[in-house]
This record gives sequence, structure tokens and C-alpha cells, in this order.
Amino acid sequence: MSKSPLSRTEFVALLSLTTSLTALSIDAILPALQAIGQAFTVANANDTQFIVTLFILGMVFGEILFGPLSDAIGRKRAILAGLLIYCIGTLVAMAAFSFEQVIIGRIIQGIGVSGPKIASRALIRDLYEGRAMARIMSFIFMVFILVPMLAPALGQGVMLVAGWRAIFILFLVLAAVVALWLGLRQPETLTPERRIRLSPSTLFSNAVLIVRHAKVMAYTLSAGLIFGALLLYVSTAQAIFIDLYDAGDRFPLYFAMLASGVGVASFSNGQLVMRYGMHRLTVIALGGLIFFAGALLVVASQTEGIPSFPVFMGLFFLMFFNFGLLFGNLNAMAMESLGRVAGLGASVIASVSSLLAVALSVSVGRFYDQTVIPLAVGFILAGALSLVLVLAANRSSAGEV
Repeated sequence: MSKSPLSRTEFVALLSLTTSLTALSIDAILPALQAIGQAFTVANANDTQFIVTLFILGMVFGEILFGPLSDAIGRKRAILAGLLIYCIGTLVAMAAFSFEQVIIGRIIQGIGVSGPKIASRALIRDLYEGRAMARIMSFIFMVFILVPMLAPALGQGVMLVAGWRAIFILFLVLAAVVALWLGLRQPETLTPERRIRLSPSTLFSNAVLIVRHAKVMAYTLSAGLIFGALLLYVSTAQAIFIDLYDAGDRFPLYFAMLASGVGVASFSNGQLVMRYGMHRLTVIALGGLIFFAGALLVVASQTEGIPSFPVFMGLFFLMFFNFGLLFGNLNAMAMESLGRVAGLGASVIASVSSLLAVALSVSVGRFYDQTVIPLAVGFILAGALSLVLVLAANRSSAGEV
């Protein structure tokens, strides 16, 4: 079911650009991690992972805020407020005189980017439901995935021309474009009579209903585990490609090649989900992720932790294809039971899944030892636990919150 006043093409393009701010903020900075570490004389190279993981941690706090806020003041205002906070954090990081200030700016960025991330999900839920919602989310994710494909090359190009601080100017420009396009073209989707005022007691009671909803929380934890596996890869990707495979300036190209697997899968999912349903595709994708991660672990164990480059790229492309089948479906299934509390529900889903993702990424990422073995183990754990949760959720008879 669709109630969107925009054409589907424009709606998908606008929401893709809005949500892509998160991916751009993560992936465009990857080529600069080493340069930032050197600029501030960071002793432990693994500490530069915090530029990525603490951005996600900032999102956890923002996600808690912006869901209820979007239910109270509307989706558009919540997105615009988040963009303003994001720009403040961007300026803080851009003007940093210490590594700690970069981290503070990244945390503020994470808080702000949660406005577009959370309120846009609630906006989609206002207009679409069921398989139609999963289809739209798949199309949005397909366009959205072009950002991680291009962002490292874009960030590297900007850094080579003007230094790593100029990457933050790129973030400011995109935020301004999103604010202008959204403000001029997208009508508010939450009518005044459907808004929920910011009341601590109401928020608490509704949050309890969401957290106690077995199906919603099972899909939320699954999404968090899968996001954590992807975040683990993202935070170690530069080190893997450069340290293990001597990629050098080819890192953005290889990163884009793997990310294209997610894009291909997201496009395929947009077609397949209407025919086969979200649950079946999710189970198949989780099985595929576990299988290919297991194959990577076996090969790595026989090659001192570093498989040949073609084997590494092939197995990772297949794993990324399965990632592409998972993100849209898991989030759509989690949101499906959230009717009148879509904003708060999006907050709970995103904050819980992001917190779990950060915990998984940081805990496993600290074991990075210049091999792919920790990565393979992390993927297997995430996939197996997610599969158990998804199967349990499908047996649940819980209705709409």
C-alpha cells in the first residue's frame, strides 16, 4: 500500500540520499584513518577504529531521542533538527586540534545523523506497509549502497587534493542538499491528530510494550548482529586491504567491488520479496552468510590466516550479496508490527541494534591480528545467532504494538 504524494522514483531517490548520509559519514573517512592517526600521533593503530565505532555509538544516543521526537513534532522537523546537529559535529571534527576532539565531533555527528536515519524510517512506515514496505526499503538500500561503493574513492580524492579535513566539507554539502530537497518536496506524513506528545510516562509505557514484543526484539537483535558483522568489516577494511594485500591506492576500488554485491542483492530482493516473502529470503541469506564465512575460515586456517586475494574477494562478494538480502528484510520485519508508535519503535530498533553492533565490532575488532580469521569468526557468530532469532520470531504469535 502506498500513500506517497511523490513519484516512487523521486521518493526512493530522496530517501536514499537522506539515509546515505550515515554511510557516507562512515565510508568516506576510511582512507583518512591512517592520516588522522599520524596527524595526532596515535600510538595504537587499532585506536583509529574508534573514528568509525564511536560515530555509531553516538547514533545510539541520537536514535533514542529522534524516534519519540518524530512522533511528537513530525518526521520532517525531526530530520531537519538532526541535520543541524550533524553539521555542528562536522565542524567540531573538521577544526580538531587533537584526536580526542575528532572523536567528540564524530560522536556529535552520530547523534545528529540519527535524525535523518530514524525519522525517514518512520516516514516510510507512514506511507507503506507489509511487502510493499520491504520492497521500497530494498530499492532505497540499493541506491544507498552506491554511497559505500563510491565514498572511499571520493574521500581519498578529496584528501589527496585538500587533506583529510576537507572530507568534512563534503559532509556539510550533502547535509545541505538533503535539507533543501526534503524541505521543498516532501510533505509531512504525520498528521497532527496522530502525534504523540513527549511525555515520560507515555514514552516509558510504549517503550516497554516494544521491548516486550518478542517478534520485534528478535528481528531487532538479528539486525544488530548483522550490522555488527558489517561494521567489523568496515572498521578493519583499510588495514586488511593495505596490510594483507598491499592494495595501496586501489583500496577504494576493491571496497567498491565488494559493496556492489550488496547493491545487486538489494535490487534482486526488491523483486523477490514480493513473490517469496521476507522470512524465507532472510533464512536463505543467513544460511548463505554462515556457509561462506565458514568457507573463509577453513581456507584462512590453511593459509596462515591470509587466503589468496581472488579467494578473499570471491567469498566476501558472496557474503556481501547475502548482506544485501538481509538489511531491508530484517528492518521491515521489525517495523511491521509498529503501527501507531513507528517513531519510537524505529528508535528502539535502531538504538538496540546499533549498540549491539558496536559491542560486536569493538570486541571482535580488538582481536584483529593481520589475518582474516577474527573477521570470519565474527561473521559466523553473527549469522548463527541471527538465524536462531529469526526462526524464533517466525514462531511468535505477537500482534501489532
